[in-house]
Amino acid sequence: MCADLSNRGGDPAEADYEVDEEVQHALDRLTLLINAAEALGSTLDEEDGLRRLCRTLVPGLADWCAVDLLEADGRLRRVVVERREPDRLPSGLDEGPLPPTAGSAAATARALHLTGPVLLTEFPPPHTASDPLRARELEFFDRMTADTAVIAPLRARRQVLGVITLVRSTRAAALDGDVLALVEDLAHRVALAVDNSRLHFDAQHTAERLQRSLLPDLPDRGPLEIAARYRSAVATAQVGGDWYDAFVLAEGATALIIGDVAGHDLRSAVTMSQTRNMLRGIACDRKEPPGKILARLDAAIGILYPHQTLTCIYALAEKPTAPDPWQLHYAAAGHPPPLLVTREGETRFLEGGRSMMLGVDPDEHRPDAWEELPASSTVLLYTDGLVERRDEVLDRGMARLRRQAAGLARAPLETFCDELLGGLATAGTDDVALIAVRVPPPHAGPPTAKTE
Repeated sequence: MCADLSNRGGDPAEADYEVDEEVQHALDRLTLLINAAEALGSTLDEEDGLRRLCRTLVPGLADWCAVDLLEADGRLRRVVVERREPDRLPSGLDEGPLPPTAGSAAATARALHLTGPVLLTEFPPPHTASDPLRARELEFFDRMTADTAVIAPLRARRQVLGVITLVRSTRAAALDGDVLALVEDLAHRVALAVDNSRLHFDAQHTAERLQRSLLPDLPDRGPLEIAARYRSAVATAQVGGDWYDAFVLAEGATALIIGDVAGHDLRSAVTMSQTRNMLRGIACDRKEPPGKILARLDAAIGILYPHQTLTCIYALAEKPTAPDPWQLHYAAAGHPPPLLVTREGETRFLEGGRSMMLGVDPDEHRPDAWEELPASSTVLLYTDGLVERRDEVLDRGMARLRRQAAGLARAPLETFCDELLGGLATAGTDDVALIAVRVPPPHAGPPTAKTE
């Protein structure tokens, strides 16, 4: 609907100008809200999102912007301070814990109990403060040469998460009652973003705790040294199907397993756990070569989990008789090959005993292979998240693994695993599991089965 200006007094051109100014004012505020939404929605990291938000508000809406969030213990922490002149804020007034809010007369403490923003136009000198939080607040306003300020509570799902403070330093651009509705909208968006970030964080860590609870304890007796690591995908809050396992069989051989069930959801994690237990039962019951064991597992999967696919390596580390060397008897079903690292830093992938992944063809022949293991050497089993990156061919990731493992050949096994995981699993888009076994040096004692 067009406005009728024919009956208005005065110059029609001035009326047009006033309408245009109102439209421009509305467009500016809409643009600010859109930019704020983009800043908050660009990341699930709480602090990063708030910092991006404040950079859109300064100087567009305020000269200074601060966001304070409530910690689990009820204390306020100043998460972000953004200012037009970054060097003006003295140390001690920027980010960090704030004094207690209980019984405080500070506007920040009062805002936690409000349902909407409050406009501040008077700022007493800091020495008049009656409590530490009020003193900190007034000192902040004093150093900021505040002329007007708006403090708004951050509320989401009927919870108060903190407050946002906007400050103007000049009378010519003072904040007024007209801006309160805009700040209320911003505070609502900020609260939702903080709440979503925390929900994502909780879900991610709950998923990781669930995944870790499904992983087994490693054998802690015998001449073989074993270490393992698991890292969930940091880019998602989903559980996955990566797993490792190790146990000592009755005859003294140590079973080493790495596997990856297709999918990234709760069903995959449950299938992974049940598959691991099935493989344990088959391996303990059947004294058969690794290829036969994987074939039996494949048949069970076809019956219990039709259309489910997974990759797996089943290996046995054993020492027949002294002075014969340790040997690795293994079979790989569609899984990245084990990596052998000698004490001298020589590396090579063990490419024998390969067949297609499990769950595709129950009649697939499952071969196995033998490999002599030099004294003090290390065998690494890993899932593809350690070597795969979306922007490069797999060969580059495999070569990178060899180079880094070679440099860690003599490092303690725990350090070996930590450094590989920290140095290679950087993309965070897939789960990573790895298990490493180190052969004892020459003249080590005979293997010892783990006792329950």
